[in-house]
Amino acid sequence: MSRSGELLASHTIGEPEGPQQNRRIRWQDGVITAVEDAGAETVATGRTLVMPALANAHDHVRPLPMSSFGTAFLPLEAWLPRTILATPPDAYTAAVAPLARAALSGCGAVMVHYTRPSGKRDPVDEAREVARAAQDVGLRIAFAPAIRDRNPLVYGDETALLDKLPADIAALLRDTYCRPPLSPARLIETTEQIAEAIQGPMVDVQFGPAGVQWCSDELLRAVAWRSAETGRRVHMHLLETPYQRRWADLTFPQGIVTYLKDIGLLSPRLTLAHCVHARPHELDMIAEAGCRIVTNSGSNLHLRSGLGPVADAWQRGCSVAIGVDGQAFDEDDDMIREIRLANALHGDTGFAQTWSRPDFLLQSIAHGRQAIGMPGTGKIAVGEPADFLQLDYDRLDRDRIMEVEPVDLFFARATARHVLQVIVAGQTIVANGNLPNVDLQAAENQLRSSYRQSMQDHAALTRDWPRIEAALAEWNGAFIGCC
Repeated sequence: MSRSGELLASHTIGEPEGPQQNRRIRWQDGVITAVEDAGAETVATGRTLVMPALANAHDHVRPLPMSSFGTAFLPLEAWLPRTILATPPDAYTAAVAPLARAALSGCGAVMVHYTRPSGKRDPVDEAREVARAAQDVGLRIAFAPAIRDRNPLVYGDETALLDKLPADIAALLRDTYCRPPLSPARLIETTEQIAEAIQGPMVDVQFGPAGVQWCSDELLRAVAWRSAETGRRVHMHLLETPYQRRWADLTFPQGIVTYLKDIGLLSPRLTLAHCVHARPHELDMIAEAGCRIVTNSGSNLHLRSGLGPVADAWQRGCSVAIGVDGQAFDEDDDMIREIRLANALHGDTGFAQTWSRPDFLLQSIAHGRQAIGMPGTGKIAVGEPADFLQLDYDRLDRDRIMEVEPVDLFFARATARHVLQVIVAGQTIVANGNLPNVDLQAAENQLRSSYRQSMQDHAALTRDWPRIEAALAEWNGAFIGCC
């Protein structure tokens, strides 16, 4: 049976002709079939703003806000070890909660770079649980199991770090973080087994090397070769922190982006998260190769990584997308606020403008969809996927003093609180600001209960954390200051 629907909008953003008023959008079987004038009928039940559903192009589906686990304002090099406290107690519940929050903030698609598995299931079965969570929420996702095989604690030999700690703490760190990795062949094979299990119209499985500093040359070359052979996309971190920049300069005298090009990774199949410390010539290479950069403003601020050359990347022709990174500015997974934050930080000063706001919004959605491997450009046009975000325009334009461009109100004040409806592939996944198929509060309560009980399993780590954090700070400080 064919599935059809229609949506009325007093205002739209995302039509090829530009912003429109009083529109009727029709679709069938998940594809837009008509976009036409609807006259005054659109305001009969209140004004609404309809735009393409948002695309969170880099995320890790963190089950609960990470500051609840004592991570507030830690730099990444200490933040990552600390996040072991948030290891998912249950893969499905841990994924359904952040995916539900993403939907409530207007997302129709999310990139899941899966860096913290529960360890309680076979990786393929765990991926099935994440895909089931996405299906229940109704989102499109990309799933990239993070693969790595070196540098579990620091960017180099961890012996110097461990030798400065008491024997019992050193042993705890070895047992917790320094386990032998799987072979590159096995890591790639597992990713492809996951693809066989969950790949489909709503799920794109990608290779997910965690980052160059965490992957051996053998592993990265194997990913590059297999990606070229199969066409499978690749999603990875690059140059997120100043410590990673220092490591890259020491390890690759020819340049880390040159290295990625030489081994065949730099291609339109590649999406790079962060690039906070990328240099102008590296941005030129990324743009020329057709890669995408995902900027994550809230996360970069929380983790003290830096702001990044987002405006420079845009002006050099890089395809820029937006991601929440599991660490939104208000720790609420609000994708709308993250887009606004990126514009506020990088849209230039005074009368100068890095971009037009409509272009920034729509291109970030289009490039995000590309990163996630989803069809279409995100435009509201015949033949495009029926993926929409509907906002309450009466609440957004609450003062109604004069006609104001809807995109200006969006960037000035919109948040997830203004979301009325989210439609993905023609199906309503958020209705009147609620999730029809998922009880988010129950999932979050279950997670809180599980984590409270599991804290006793990490008693030694939490007890010794001040010594561990100090040792990490000392090692990284010496590393970045060496000649």
